[in-house]
Amino acid sequence: MNRLLLADDHDLVRETIADFMRSQDGFIVEVADSFDAALSVVGRSAPFDLVLLDFQMPGMDALSGLAKMRAQAHCPVAILSGTAPPDVARRALRAGAAGFLPKTLDPQSLVAAVRHMLVGEIYAPLDFLEEDAPLYDGPRLTPRERDVLVGVSEGKSNKEIARDLDIQEVTVKLHLKTVSRKLGAKNRTHAAMLARDMGYA
Repeated sequence: MNRLLLADDHDLVRETIADFMRSQDGFIVEVADSFDAALSVVGRSAPFDLVLLDFQMPGMDALSGLAKMRAQAHCPVAILSGTAPPDVARRALRAGAAGFLPKTLDPQSLVAAVRHMLVGEIYAPLDFLEEDAPLYDGPRLTPRERDVLVGVSEGKSNKEIARDLDIQEVTVKLHLKTVSRKLGAKNRTHAAMLARDMGYA
């Protein structure tokens, strides 16, 4: 059984999606009505296979919520939104989201998207995104490089980033060196500034 966490502050949307997913084979679905509540559920429950976060719910704080949840849940995290524009979708995907799901998706497409992400693929609704704007319009970073870059943009030291990601400090330094080269960053601060400008953090 795949364990899902759905966090959305709109009661009707949350319960409708959760009930539909529960009616499908192979899903256990838990829910939360805010970002803080979602973090609490992740902290006290068995590991989840996928987390779905409403982009505009209380406590989400845009893409910083995505980074926090990815660090705590240790599983794919996708963004769910009814109003976010295509640019936000592209930024979310560049920042490491497993997918971007418009709430206008029909139920069967939603299930297909969830199954797609559960096998490690990225779900991007290409018909929703602007045709003239590429999905990945910045340097291609690996998921771990993005994680390190998010830590840098949050002002964390290499030691703190290493602890958060459960890797060696020397590994953080190597990732940061590679990221700086890819972004053309002159130093750590410059890398953090470029990360924000490009939507990676």
